[in-house]
Amino acid sequence: MILHVMNKTFTTDLDVSIFYSTDSINPKEWNHVVRDKNIYATLPYLTAMEKSLGTDMDFRYLVFYNESNSPVAVAVIQCLSFLDKGFEDIKEFCRIRNSIKKRLFATNGIRMMTCGTPFASGENGFIFSDAISPIVAYENLAKSLIRLQKSETTKAQPPVILFKEIFPSSFSASKSLIESKFSDFFVDVNMIMRISPKWKSMDDYLDSMVTKFRTKAKTALRKSEPLFVQDFSLEDIATYKEEILSLYLQVLAKSSFQFGILNAESFLHLKKNLGDKFILKGYFLEMKLIGFSSSFIFNSILDANYVGINYEFNNEYALYQRMLYDYIEFAIQRNCSELRFGRTAEEIKSSVGANPVPMKLFIRHRNPIANRILKAIVGTIKPSEHELRKPFKLEFTKAES
Repeated sequence: MILHVMNKTFTTDLDVSIFYSTDSINPKEWNHVVRDKNIYATLPYLTAMEKSLGTDMDFRYLVFYNESNSPVAVAVIQCLSFLDKGFEDIKEFCRIRNSIKKRLFATNGIRMMTCGTPFASGENGFIFSDAISPIVAYENLAKSLIRLQKSETTKAQPPVILFKEIFPSSFSASKSLIESKFSDFFVDVNMIMRISPKWKSMDDYLDSMVTKFRTKAKTALRKSEPLFVQDFSLEDIATYKEEILSLYLQVLAKSSFQFGILNAESFLHLKKNLGDKFILKGYFLEMKLIGFSSSFIFNSILDANYVGINYEFNNEYALYQRMLYDYIEFAIQRNCSELRFGRTAEEIKSSVGANPVPMKLFIRHRNPIANRILKAIVGTIKPSEHELRKPFKLEFTKAES
């Protein structure tokens, strides 16, 4: 079988074609694999990212074909720079930083080939159909990523491949990546909340909580009463796009590393391409926009995405807590079965009902010696420790289990 990359060919178990733009992809073939499994792998989402961020990162798309020339898998890849901003905290990339910087990485950043979107947590970069086994899928992915890396021009060739990230259900099949000299490591958990079918309203949700956490929720909701929450249309996003970007950057400024960054046009393109599947809510105090939340809805899942916060008002008006409760209310209203809050802020997310789900990343350096060093370094990485809360009544928890 053949991997078609520029003017080069490589033997693999499956035929693999590479595309450098969503405009070049056959939508029928791509959609045959992706369907509605993951919004971050859909052509409307990828096109929005490509149009708004095409000058900051390079995009690659792989389509895998079986012996009948039917598409059976797709992979989404970006070549981008990981920028370490030099802050000190406990997040996983910062724990890698000090050990790696002097030995492997340039101080002003390193170019990576990343399979999986840098703009969302979860298993978003590789989708395959039931026509092939998970083991065959990951075997071909590993081979193709390595060969694609080698096919890039010498000057732009990313020294590191990062595959991010997978849930426990894929741990076993992904061993093929280990066999191809990738090193695996765990990152901070994804906080995921099951939405009970018994919840028909926020009152039902609050009634399922023990007194302590129900009181906490009601206090946050009361503190946030002066806020006006508006569902943003495409026109609203256009009107407030500079304020949205400013609020987004305030949150980003608190992170210790920069791994892809959206711009004002990103939110516009997402709304234009995805419509009601992309939700952006603006939080106003009087006439001033002091925050926003964004999320994606697909396959009965609400995936909470970026938020923007003016921290001057966060504590007084319980702004971030209000956003979390609004996510829950929206998930109930839309009959979602699952709400994915993503990483970070594990304690407060557990206090509203989310539970930790482990996630694993895989990384590989093109230089064999550097790759051995990298393996030793990532082997020391552990997810951040956090205290989990149990907000629900025991009888409710037992009934749901």
